[in-house]
Amino acid sequence: MVDRELIWITGPTRSGKTTRLVSLFCAWAQNRLATVEAETPGVLVLAAIGDNRLDLVDRLTAATQGKYPFRSTTPLGFFEDEVTLFWPLLIQQLDLKAQFPLRLNSENEQELATQLWRPELDRVIGQQSTVNEERLVRRILDLLQLAALAGIPIADIPIILQQGLAGQERELPLPFSTVETLLQQWQQWCLERGLLTYGMIAGLYWQHLLPHPTYQQHLARRYQMVLADDLDEYPAIARPLFEVLLNAGVTAAFTFNPDGAVRLGLGADPNYLAELSDQCQVEVLAERPVAALENEFGAAIVEYVTNPMGFLTLPDAVQTLQTTSRAELLRQTAEVMMQAIQSRQVQPREMAVIGPGLDAIARYTLIEILSKHQIPVESLHDQRPLTSFPIIRALLTLLAFVYPHLGRLIDRDAVAEMLVILSSRGQGSRGVEGVPQSKIDNQQSEISSSFILHPSSFTIDPVRAGLLTDYCFAPHPDRPRLLPATTFPRWDRLGYQASEAYQDIIQWIEVQQSQLEQRLIPNAVSLCDRAIQHFFLGGGSLPFNQLAALRQFIETAQHYWEVSSRLRQGQRSDAPPSLTVSRFIQLLRNGTITANPYPVRPIGPASNAVTLATVFQYRSSRRAHRWQFWLDAGSTRWLSGVDALFAAPLFLQDWSGHAWTAADTLNANEQRLRRILLDLLGRAEERVYLCHSDLATNGQEQTGVLLPLINTANSLMGDRIGDSLSTGVQRSSRWLLG
Repeated sequence: MVDRELIWITGPTRSGKTTRLVSLFCAWAQNRLATVEAETPGVLVLAAIGDNRLDLVDRLTAATQGKYPFRSTTPLGFFEDEVTLFWPLLIQQLDLKAQFPLRLNSENEQELATQLWRPELDRVIGQQSTVNEERLVRRILDLLQLAALAGIPIADIPIILQQGLAGQERELPLPFSTVETLLQQWQQWCLERGLLTYGMIAGLYWQHLLPHPTYQQHLARRYQMVLADDLDEYPAIARPLFEVLLNAGVTAAFTFNPDGAVRLGLGADPNYLAELSDQCQVEVLAERPVAALENEFGAAIVEYVTNPMGFLTLPDAVQTLQTTSRAELLRQTAEVMMQAIQSRQVQPREMAVIGPGLDAIARYTLIEILSKHQIPVESLHDQRPLTSFPIIRALLTLLAFVYPHLGRLIDRDAVAEMLVILSSRGQGSRGVEGVPQSKIDNQQSEISSSFILHPSSFTIDPVRAGLLTDYCFAPHPDRPRLLPATTFPRWDRLGYQASEAYQDIIQWIEVQQSQLEQRLIPNAVSLCDRAIQHFFLGGGSLPFNQLAALRQFIETAQHYWEVSSRLRQGQRSDAPPSLTVSRFIQLLRNGTITANPYPVRPIGPASNAVTLATVFQYRSSRRAHRWQFWLDAGSTRWLSGVDALFAAPLFLQDWSGHAWTAADTLNANEQRLRRILLDLLGRAEERVYLCHSDLATNGQEQTGVLLPLINTANSLMGDRIGDSLSTGVQRSSRWLLG
């Protein structure tokens, strides 16, 4: 057995910390296998988030050629796996009912907690009409998660809130003692039914499982080596886990970025985790092995932004794109990118557009302009509500037709959209004879504007769908119906294909209604699967984004009905199945469930794509690019953007215990801005464009903290433009001429 090593690797962004971690694993694994015959060392590999974990796994596997097995996960994933694995131990310790635990998704958590707390919520909202119920429930649940990740009992939450929010009680319009009561009630209610949230999982792990002697023995036996990347993103309760392992004699290596802490405010506690370095041999990586703009002037830019009264000379690598309106800024940003790609200065994959908050308008505009010029765009973690996909909305409308008592959830526009989407197997047909052109134009504008699929792929086009809905849809609160196409006076003008497709939809609905009455349909998940198989041929021919949305939809539905089934166990309930379907439809229509329509790792031509991301998404992904475009550089959100949970600073281990003031918020925002600037510049290899419009989307003037930097770069850029005017004109002419 080799002597134990404890290595703490620290350094700025892209300084080679993960590379060093991989090399240590290779050396340790080889030495361990050379000294311990026929015994594979138990290796635990941790990464901050799932995407980073996949990258780390690939690097470790490639470096060792897959010879040495290891277990890779994230901190939250580890806690969940351990609580599930040792659930019998927790059942015995907490005297719980013997049933397998079921984790709640956030949307189920929100819905069930709202139902449980209904009396108290009604009382509060009745007294204060301005209270947003959904936001209030989310804040209370987030407090449970923050406390659990910080290793703080629920009983201490009122004390922390009383000390930290003194004079700011309106931010949480409930007595703090009531907050504790609600959380205790919620936790007990869930545990009795074997339901777990991330907050409860973390609380069970640090409070009951980790201190248990039997569990610690198993933990020490299972792992002899620990590799933890990006420790600055881990919650406080990860430290006692590491201390237990270190006391058991494991070999360990940790990486830490002093200017990282992307997840600070979401449960991470970097300062508390940094104290582990006292037990380790510290390796400082000060030199970056790759090019980065932060090397030369990162510190100077941070100093100038925080103290604009000074003097700063920016290099040519920092340029500005400045317009009056934001719409013009988006167009100009796209044009600069297209010009650079077409002149072969950079590849699309070497550019990233980063903003403090990318709204749907910015994402759509940039994707639309670049896509028209065959430039792929990867919108990083663009999680859209499932109901933003017409194919999902069509399935929900179909459910409301099959199940009784759901007629109030159907409107005419939804029916017309369903008819179009469910007929997408066929091809488009000719126009409808005898119908005024004005009506065709109206139907096209009202219906097809929301479709993702191309209209030519529909057997029932938007015009026919609108006409069928006007004449053949019979609304009813209990049993809405689609009447035969002959109900339409000019049904002969619909065309054979459209009439057949419409009749197929009617017959399918009638068959399912009959089988539902005979109890031959287990639940709505089965019904949706039937619809996908029948109308979309199993989904195999759908574009990837719609297929991904369908996958997420089915997974969400399966989980929802699994939770519903668990809640019905041991209870006598006469509630009809349609009630569960109704709640599910409304849950999705509220937009609380999202899908990521893009693959984690695009392949083929899509892999050479421009990256589009928020600052938080970009920093979390650990990506780097030759060129960065900082969109909305003049926005105030660079300093005051919210990427933290309510009252998060109060749950850090180094919180002073005093009331959190506006000065504390300002100081925290300034520290966050410093980390953002250093991190982004550390991931920019060649050039940064400060993209600024004088007016924001709402028409107000932008006066953000980066404005002095923009003005400095702009004045210098004006001098450079005069020197290179002829060259720029020549390049623009070549680009415009194609």
